[in-house]
Amino acid sequence: MYEVKRILHFVKPYRKLALISLVMLLIMVVSDLSIPRLVERIIDQGIRQNNLQVVLQTSAIMLVISVINTYVAVLNNNFSVRTGESTARDIREAIFVKIQELSYGDLDRFSTGKLMVRLTSDASAVQRLVQVSLRIGTRAPLLGIGSIILMFITSRTLATAMIPLLLVASIIIIFFSIKMEPLFRIVQLKLDRLNTVLQENIAGARLVKAFVRGDHEAQRFRAANEELTDETVRVMQYMSSMSPLLTIFINFGVVLVIWFGGRQAIQGSLQLGQIVAFINYLLTTMTPLIMMTQLSNTWANGLASARRINEVLDVDPEVPQSRKAMALPAQTRNQVDFQEVAFHYRGNSNLDVLEGINLQAEPGQTVALLGATGAGKSSLINLIPRFYDATRGQVNVDDRNVRDLREDSLLAHIGIVPQETILFSGTIRENIAYGKPDATEEEVIAAAKIAQAHDFILHLPQGYDTHVEERGANLSGGQKQRIAIARSIITRPPILILDDATSSVDVETETQIQDALNETKDDRTTFVVAQRISTVLNADKIVVLDKGRIMAEGKHADLIKTSPIYQEIYESQLGNGFSGPEGEKTR
Repeated sequence: MYEVKRILHFVKPYRKLALISLVMLLIMVVSDLSIPRLVERIIDQGIRQNNLQVVLQTSAIMLVISVINTYVAVLNNNFSVRTGESTARDIREAIFVKIQELSYGDLDRFSTGKLMVRLTSDASAVQRLVQVSLRIGTRAPLLGIGSIILMFITSRTLATAMIPLLLVASIIIIFFSIKMEPLFRIVQLKLDRLNTVLQENIAGARLVKAFVRGDHEAQRFRAANEELTDETVRVMQYMSSMSPLLTIFINFGVVLVIWFGGRQAIQGSLQLGQIVAFINYLLTTMTPLIMMTQLSNTWANGLASARRINEVLDVDPEVPQSRKAMALPAQTRNQVDFQEVAFHYRGNSNLDVLEGINLQAEPGQTVALLGATGAGKSSLINLIPRFYDATRGQVNVDDRNVRDLREDSLLAHIGIVPQETILFSGTIRENIAYGKPDATEEEVIAAAKIAQAHDFILHLPQGYDTHVEERGANLSGGQKQRIAIARSIITRPPILILDDATSSVDVETETQIQDALNETKDDRTTFVVAQRISTVLNADKIVVLDKGRIMAEGKHADLIKTSPIYQEIYESQLGNGFSGPEGEKTR
C-alpha cells in the first residue's frame, strides 16, 4: 500500500529507535507469556503439594519479572513516542516545504483550512499510528501467537475447541477495520469544512461585524460543527460496538474452558494449575484481539490522514521547472514581452481570462495596466514571475521564455507588491528587509523613504523596531502598502510589479511615491496595475484591457484622443473631479 510506504519513508531515519522499541516489545511479550506458567507452578507444585518454598521462590521470580516488564514498558513508550513525534515533525516540515513550492494554481486547489488540517490533525493521526504500531502493532500478534502455542502445549483438546472462537473474533476485527477507514476520511472532510469556515471568519471578522452577519456566520459554523459532531459520533458508535462483541467471545471462551477443563480435572487428565494457566493464556490471546481493535481504528484513521497528506506531497506542479532550466545573467536588459498569450484558470478551460495578448515592455519603461475589475490585469502580470503559466503563447524576459528559466533566478529579478498586502509578525525593520535579511540600516531607511514610509515609521513608539501584529492589524491600509513597497524595492529588482499597490494611499502620497520610484529606477522595468487613472497618467505606456483583451495602448496624450474606453474611464474619474481615497481632489 502506497500510504504505508510513504509512512515508512518518514520513519526510516529513526529505524534505530524503532528497532530498540521492538526489542523492548519482545522482552515484554516473553515476560507476559511466562506469568501463567509460573502461576501453574505455584498451584500444582506449591499449593497442592504444600510446598511453601516453591510458592515463595516462584512468587519472587514473578515479582522480578513484573518489575523488569514495567521498566521495559516505560522504555518502550519513550522510544515509540520519540519515533512518532520525530516522524510527525518531519511530515509537517515536508508539507510546509511543499506548500512553499506550490504555484498559485495549486494553492487555489487547496484552501487554507484544508492545508492547516493536513499540517496539524492529519500529521498527528500519522504520529499516533506510528506510536501505537510500535507499542501494539508488534506486541499484539506476538502475544497472540505465543499464547496460542502455549495453549496447545497446556491442553491440545481445549486449544482445539477455542480455535473457531478466535477465528470468528479475528474476522470481526478485520471486518470493522475495513469499514472504518472510509468513515475516518469522511470525518476529516468535515473537519476540513469546519476549519475553512473558522479560518474565513477569523480573517474576515471585521467584515462580518461591519455587515452585521454574525448570526449568519454563527449558523454556518454551527452547521459545520454539527456535521463534524454527528459524523464523529457515528464513527465512535461504530467503534464501540466492536469491544462488546469481543467481550462476549472472551466470556464465552472462559465458560467453555471451565466446563470442559473442569470435567478433565475431575477425570484426572488435567490439573487445576493447568486450567488456570490455560484461562490466562486464553485471556492473553483475547487481549491482543482487543489491542488489534484499537490498532485497527488508529490505522484506519492514520491511513486516511496519510492519503490526504499524500494529496499535497504528490501534487504535480502546475508550473513545472525544466531540468534544463537556466539562470538569468546577472546583467539583464529587463525587457518583457508577451507573444499571443492566452490564459485560463484551472477548471475553467472554456473561459479565457486573457486572449491574444501581444505586449512589449522596453527596458526602463513604466507600463501601466488599466481596466475595469475582471479585465485581466492581475492575471496578466502574474504570468511574468510564473505564478501561473500561459495556456497558449509565451512570456519572455530578455528574449528568454520564462518556462526555460530557473524559478529562483527569475524571481530574484522581480520585485512584487501584490494586491493583498501581507505583513509578517515581527518588527517593521524585519518586514522591510524580508527579501534581503542582511540589509543595512541605511538600505532599510532608503527603501522606506522611497516608499514614503520613513516619516510615519519615526512617529511610531519604537520606530523601525515597532512590532507588527498579526496581518499588520496595528497599521492602517496605507501604512501597510508603503511598507510592502519598501520591502519590494530594497532588493533593487530589475523588474518591479505594483499590483494596485497604492490603492489605500492618498493621491499626494501616491504622487510622491511615483516620483521617488522614477528618480531611482535606472533601467528598471515597472508594471503598474491600477484602478485609479491618476496613478497611470505619467506612464511610458498605458495598456487598456477589457475582458481579457488589449483594447488600446500608448501614452495618455494619445489615448485620450483615440481610445473610447480610455476616454470613458478618464471622464468617469477625473472629468467630474474624482476624489482619492482620502477625500482629496485629483485636480
